[in-house]
Amino acid sequence: MDAVRAVAEPRRREILRLVWDAELSAGEIAERFDVTFGAVSQHLKVLRDSGLITLRQDGKKRFYRADRENMGPLADYLQSMWAAKLDTLAELAEAAERDARTEGATS
Repeated sequence: MDAVRAVAEPRRREILRLVWDAELSAGEIAERFDVTFGAVSQHLKVLRDSGLITLRQDGKKRFYRADRENMGPLADYLQSMWAAKLDTLAELAEAAERDARTEGATS
């Protein structure tokens, strides 16, 4: 599966976001989702087979990290997409805070 098709699935994008700056074990990744460990493991396999994440094994534990270098221009796209979502979230939070202050002032 190519990288673009791999990141088309929302859970895979979320996994990539989780391991973007930090290495996490498969268990730590699975804890953040409301699906089975097996389902997360399948997503990790697709991401690994697509060259989007790396795997490091330490004993019985498997650790994953985004392979930004191997992603090429896709890495920039994903990072800008996540930044845009954070900007939107910040704007919504600021608007809610302003509304709450205005509501409190008129009560």
